[in-house]
Amino acid sequence: MDDPTVDFAANSRAGVATPAHPYYPITTLILHYTMNQTPIAVLLIAFGAVLALTVGATVLGARKAHPRLSKADLFTVAWFALCGFLHCFFEGYFILHHENLASLQTFFGQLWKEYALSDSRYLTSDSFMLCVEGFTVAIWGPLCWFIVVAIATRSTLRYPLTIIMCVGHLYGVVLYYSTSLTEYFLHGVSHSRPEFLYFWVYYIGFNGPWVVVPALLLFSNVMYIKRQLEKAEGSNGVFKTAPSVTRDVKQNE
Repeated sequence: MDDPTVDFAANSRAGVATPAHPYYPITTLILHYTMNQTPIAVLLIAFGAVLALTVGATVLGARKAHPRLSKADLFTVAWFALCGFLHCFFEGYFILHHENLASLQTFFGQLWKEYALSDSRYLTSDSFMLCVEGFTVAIWGPLCWFIVVAIATRSTLRYPLTIIMCVGHLYGVVLYYSTSLTEYFLHGVSHSRPEFLYFWVYYIGFNGPWVVVPALLLFSNVMYIKRQLEKAEGSNGVFKTAPSVTRDVKQNE
């Protein structure tokens, strides 16, 4: 598949009339845009290595803290370590540098410019993106790391916090998809290039795990809490602690 940034550069050198950038919509004003200097393969391999090291180190740390963690627990630790890193650092970088992101040649800056081929809102200081990503960086990122610690220390807080985080992820993805797709279907405005790589792989595929995994974890944790509450109930359908509470009330009377 042709790289639109390469075509953009070639046309510019040849004197062919081209938009000021390779992003959609082509009429979008993106100030100070400069092409990435690092090949995309190098960027993706390096980013994958950073993510693998972060997740691997976190899983090893959790296993060391509690050697008997189940495979499901280790998967959950890995998932929230991945989310925590992306929310705090990668998305945090966007929040800090959104005004001049299109001109940056830093590692994260070039990655954001590559991803923005699937969603140019990241290069235009879009108000929705700033709001949702700002909340993600400030709240969801730290919460993901707190859940990792809760799992590693076997704290029961992991269950309600995981439910909160999963609902947050699902709601965020719904907003992310719906705001962009609504503009496309109602107004004919697309923020993604039409190529398969950018729409189906980057836009749909890269965000898809934040639908599938949170949905599975949400179901698992809700069912776990349900089972534990059922165990805590007596045969008459009320909590076992209820009789003692009733006696205390009668004694006070």
